[in-house]
Amino acid sequence: MKSILVIDDEHEICESIKMILEYEDYSVDYTTDSTKGIQKLEYGSYDVLLLDIQMPVKSGFEILSLLKEKGNDIRVIMISAHASVQNAVTATKLGAFDFLEKPIDRDKLLISVRNASEQSNLIKENKKLKKELSVTEVIIGNSPSIKNILDTITRVAKTDARILITGENGTGKELVAQEIHKQSLRSNKELIEVNCAAIPHELIESELFGHEKGSFTGAVKQRIGKFELADSGNLFLDEIGDMSIHAQAKVLRAIEEGKIERVGGTSKINVDVRIISATNKDLLSEIQKGNFREDLYHRLNVIPINVPPLRERKEDIPLLVEYFSKIICEKNKFAQKEWTDAAIKTLQGFSWKGNIRELRNYIERIVIMVNVNTIGEKEINSFLPASTSAVDEILNTSNTFQEFKEKAEKAFILKQLSLNNWNVSKTAEILGIQRSHLYNKLKKYEIEKGL
Repeated sequence: MKSILVIDDEHEICESIKMILEYEDYSVDYTTDSTKGIQKLEYGSYDVLLLDIQMPVKSGFEILSLLKEKGNDIRVIMISAHASVQNAVTATKLGAFDFLEKPIDRDKLLISVRNASEQSNLIKENKKLKKELSVTEVIIGNSPSIKNILDTITRVAKTDARILITGENGTGKELVAQEIHKQSLRSNKELIEVNCAAIPHELIESELFGHEKGSFTGAVKQRIGKFELADSGNLFLDEIGDMSIHAQAKVLRAIEEGKIERVGGTSKINVDVRIISATNKDLLSEIQKGNFREDLYHRLNVIPINVPPLRERKEDIPLLVEYFSKIICEKNKFAQKEWTDAAIKTLQGFSWKGNIRELRNYIERIVIMVNVNTIGEKEINSFLPASTSAVDEILNTSNTFQEFKEKAEKAFILKQLSLNNWNVSKTAEILGIQRSHLYNKLKKYEIEKGL
């Protein structure tokens, strides 16, 4: 049931609104004292506030300003017997959802409250989703490279220096950008993100700088670009290596001048934007090919941060497995899974060409598909990542011929045991060796039945 608060110094108005809304199954609370109303807002939980403008002690506009200062995003409908354009404009500027004139029309009241409560519900859902997403938006690892990245973030985040993040796809470059934003002095504003690779070249300028109505076919109204939206905040240009040369020139000009110009516009607009960019491309190579401006590269690359691939920091895999397993189990309401040392060691042997993104997908697959709470080497080999094969992994992770032979023998024994439902006698017979010899092999390679 949606909860409504009414603050109006006229008792009859409050009673009338309460009767109308309660008939429609809303829960209604009211007060004729503006001070008590502020207290109710501070300690209570409401979806919509109906607020009179003219009241003793505190006016509706003063209460609305107070809510705005405290970051209270309750939907507010202003009500007044003194309707005027100026009042409506003031209410809108202060963040009011709607404006109703007294005497209040029943149908208009119901429509306004319904729309406000629906928007309130959307805001709550959005906050819930953001909270769920933020659980995974952390940098996990204790390898020297990750520690160095975290130290660098702490050092540079509070400055306005431009940062260029490089690394393969799936390494977590966007997490680095988000962490920089969180620790920056501009974190009070939303991080504005642009995926340069996902936007057609002919639209990238409009996306970045906005456009005026009628500036090109399809520009039916004015559009505010990402640079303007990011004013006084941080702008994350992801996959900047895919940006067109023409758009690069405009970005360079915006950095140098601190001003932008909308497509089809004639006036300069001042913007104070701190740019964080990322790419999976070798920009120095792209410069040689003529695909990227060298002057823009040097502007963006004030602070370079390289995020290494997962295969170069395999000591982070145990922490990542534990972390992903935990949040996936919580999300799906599963019992928590345990991973044997042998299982973790096997995972560390993979090359993970898709990096952390691939590892997370694999962990999610195995957590969902395996019906037991302890995941061992057998389960790992039963759900090999799609991008790898046992032979490729052995080749990629063996430093000597002897190591290759041992890993190949271990993989072959595991496969045969799995095919024979872990019947050691039957497996030894098929392999043509004595059972005691097979037991010695199992001990040597630390092979245990996962379940």
